[in-house]
Amino acid sequence: MQDNTGATNPSNEEPQVDIQEQMRIRLGKLSELSQLGMDPFTQLKFDVTNHSKDITDAFDAFEGKVVSVAGRIMSKRGMGKVSFTDIHDRLGRIQLFTKIDEIGEDAYERWQRLDLGDIVGVTGDVFRTRTGEISIRTKSYVLLSKSLRPLPEKYHGLKDTEMRYRQRYVDLIINPEVKDTFEKRSHIIRAIRNYMDRLNFIEVETPILNPIAGGATAKPFVTHHNTLDMDMYLRIAPELYLKRLIVGGFERVYEIGRLFRNEGMSIKHNPEFTTIEMYQAYTDMQGMMDLAEQLLSTVATEVLGTTEINYQGTEISLAPPFQRFTMEEAVLKFTGVDFSKINTDEQALEAAIQKGLEPSKASTRGDILYMFFDFYCEEKLIAPTFISDYPVEVSPLSKKNPSNPKYADRFELFIGGREYANAYSELNDPIDQRHRFADQLKKRDAGDDEANLHDEDFCVALEYGMPPTGGMGIGIDRLVMLLTDNPSIRDVLLFPTMRPITATINQAERQ
Repeated sequence: MQDNTGATNPSNEEPQVDIQEQMRIRLGKLSELSQLGMDPFTQLKFDVTNHSKDITDAFDAFEGKVVSVAGRIMSKRGMGKVSFTDIHDRLGRIQLFTKIDEIGEDAYERWQRLDLGDIVGVTGDVFRTRTGEISIRTKSYVLLSKSLRPLPEKYHGLKDTEMRYRQRYVDLIINPEVKDTFEKRSHIIRAIRNYMDRLNFIEVETPILNPIAGGATAKPFVTHHNTLDMDMYLRIAPELYLKRLIVGGFERVYEIGRLFRNEGMSIKHNPEFTTIEMYQAYTDMQGMMDLAEQLLSTVATEVLGTTEINYQGTEISLAPPFQRFTMEEAVLKFTGVDFSKINTDEQALEAAIQKGLEPSKASTRGDILYMFFDFYCEEKLIAPTFISDYPVEVSPLSKKNPSNPKYADRFELFIGGREYANAYSELNDPIDQRHRFADQLKKRDAGDDEANLHDEDFCVALEYGMPPTGGMGIGIDRLVMLLTDNPSIRDVLLFPTMRPITATINQAERQ
């Protein structure tokens, strides 16, 4: 049973008998090659001089030159005294032309015994075949790693979405466009850093293990520190630490890093995710709006070459200015309910019931306004849109709007019906902050386990004085989804959180 094509099972489950048999064959080949002095797992290094794309993009400069390339065998064609092999490296693919007269009978026989998935290093000269294919004429080769498990067949193999996420290593081998997404992700994050650095922001790192889960309304993951004998939390936001740095005299800081929230999973949510949070002294929410517009348009231009994108079939422009509504205006536009004429909690509760919503009896007018927006407006905001004037009740870390204290000086940015950024004119009044924390504790006592905990040290920091400050957080995973046209957050995370499965490897596969 010659195994050069990989598994051809059109379903996404590996038939155990076939896999076991194919692995036995490959293990037998490994044993034979090892006896011939070609054990790949003893190889320490291979000096690569060029990659596939270097050669194919500049063939005139490489024609006739000797190069050394390395990659994974992805296809083999031809028998007899000549064979054609495609190898893939990190930049693409290139064809190898291997002839018995060039490398000798013994070496050619061993070459023919290599399998799809094997990793080889090849040295040879660059030429173009009679059919016009840019190729390398094999002069010598080294087997660098043996693929003991056959790759899925290209067209019927690893297509099941869940298996692609679980076996990302195979997904990257079989589906090269996936690698493109993650290379673009790296480019996006680099472009964000470059932009922030040009504005003289300083990148910092703050603790991931926190004694208090603060800075956001979310359920934390809880762990235990044995030496201190205390529970600690994986951070749900870096906000309170970053604002401590503003107190300490840093005027512009940002952090790119992972956050952890013990909440639901969906195409928009993963328990651990990446954000950038930034804080700038002597500016406000309006300054953060301007920064958000320029940051997103600059990154899109640098990564994609344009601010005009197509996301899942919808044309979206990231060119400033973005449209702007207050939350009241958005609710009126999409529901017809005018909260400017609703002044009491009772009136708001009645309006909610008439619309089929089910707020608790303890809900305030602000809580219900936010519920209206969440249920009826968010998904309709396709073009980039700033929504401002959030109720103070749902904004415990934001300054009140000076002209209307019922509302916070806060905005969120929505694109394609999803939130991408959250920003405030940061609350710097320590007395008001203590009252806000007290209100949050009342919510916790009433059963809201996502309400903020009281952070006394943060209140002490504010008592030393924090200048007027604008702050903003942007979800990097969602931004990558937008700029790579991927529908699920799992498509832009190399290893998304998955429910574990018990994989029993049959002992026969080990033999």
